[in-house]
Amino acid sequence: MTSVDPMSMTLGQKLDVAIDSIDSLSSSQLYVVIVAGTVAVSFLLLNSNGSSTTTTAVDNALLKSSSSQTNKSAVSPNSDLPEPRWFILKWVNVAAAFAFGGSVVKFGLNASMYLNDSKYLLQFLVVWSMFLCYFFGFFGISFVNAEDLVETMEQQEQQKQRSLNETATTATVSPPKTKKLHPPAPSAPVCADPSSFQSSSNSKKSTDFTNMSDTEIANLVLEGQMKDHELEKKLNASRAVIVRRLVVTQKLNSLGRTNALEQLPSEPSLDYGRVHGANCEIVVGYVPLPVGMVGPLTLNKESTYIPMATTEGCLVASTNRGAKAVTQGGGAYATVLKDGITRAPCLRMGSAMEAASLKLWCETPTNFQKLKAAFESTTSFGKLQSCSPTVAGRNVYLRLVCFAGDAMGMNMVSKGSLAVIEVLQKEFPTVQLVALSGNMCTDKKAAATNWIEGRGKSVVVEAVIPEKVVKTTLKTNVKAIVETNIQK
Repeated sequence: MTSVDPMSMTLGQKLDVAIDSIDSLSSSQLYVVIVAGTVAVSFLLLNSNGSSTTTTAVDNALLKSSSSQTNKSAVSPNSDLPEPRWFILKWVNVAAAFAFGGSVVKFGLNASMYLNDSKYLLQFLVVWSMFLCYFFGFFGISFVNAEDLVETMEQQEQQKQRSLNETATTATVSPPKTKKLHPPAPSAPVCADPSSFQSSSNSKKSTDFTNMSDTEIANLVLEGQMKDHELEKKLNASRAVIVRRLVVTQKLNSLGRTNALEQLPSEPSLDYGRVHGANCEIVVGYVPLPVGMVGPLTLNKESTYIPMATTEGCLVASTNRGAKAVTQGGGAYATVLKDGITRAPCLRMGSAMEAASLKLWCETPTNFQKLKAAFESTTSFGKLQSCSPTVAGRNVYLRLVCFAGDAMGMNMVSKGSLAVIEVLQKEFPTVQLVALSGNMCTDKKAAATNWIEGRGKSVVVEAVIPEKVVKTTLKTNVKAIVETNIQK
């Protein structure tokens, strides 16, 4: 065969020569060449192309953020993620490649024996399959993770940049203001102690407030040099309200609630001199209520007009229609059966026998007169009507009934009850006041005692409304009213 110069050979001739040389190889030699070539290509791609691609991509990402890296001193080092130890992975790849190559050489040296023994052949195939999966797995990861790694690093850089911006913003913007808490108010007057409403005669320093402005006095209160509830003692009642409004307005302004008292009237109609010590404490104004007039209502053969203060629409109108129906029917008749507000202090005695002795002592008429005198010394209107002790073990519930006139009388009867207890403590030194209001009053809850004995005003009222008035004025009929009352 004539030799041909390889330089003058065409591409097709070179492929023919290569195929002829491959055909001349034995099957074992051909297998070794294919496996060796595959391993070499995989190893080069894994440790050269793949890593260079990743490195290049990573380097490009780092170059993009190089300008921002110079100003990263404000970021905490702990915010940087730890870098993988790439050199360990490379050494593992090298070890795996040499192990795989050694198995191929071992198989090639004794190929005829291993090919005829299915047991050895199976072991080699299993080992080679594992190696190839390892190599080609990392070969794919090297390309897939290159872009993911770049994207991850870019996200980290953006997150760090946002952290830098937030840090700079936090440094320039002042922190949000916390809610301001005011200290507790100084002690207010005790309603049961009338002396707490009186001016103290032995004041440390007498100040002339007549020449001081309202703002100056308000500043004294805000600075703690003067107590809020003492304004009425130092000033007249009307001026005390004006100064207190300045104080409260300043306090509310410090909480961000400006103009809170602007819509609350304080002058000129209310007589604060009558309010102080009787109706309300620490006054800053009043709430005006609309007053409607109901009437005429014929009651006990007399025409009566009833003022009603309310903000509920239609209440006065409906009440007035009822008064009209009662008057058209001839009027109503009313009788007060009992009139007495109650307070029942809970007293603790040393023993049950002492509790029984106190009960018997209070029921003695002469002793009741002592209690009555002490009670009525605290009020100009209240009259002690009865004293009914109830014994429960060592406890005594002293139910005091007081006539309060036109007043509801709770404060009145409370002051008088304290005076009664002072008398009992002189007669019975072991008396202990557990509570000024015990469960025999009974206040603000349903109780059989109140239903049987009554509390406040017990009244009986009678009125007859003719059928004609029910139809013309109330716009209904008697049967419908009875049925509705039963069903509802």
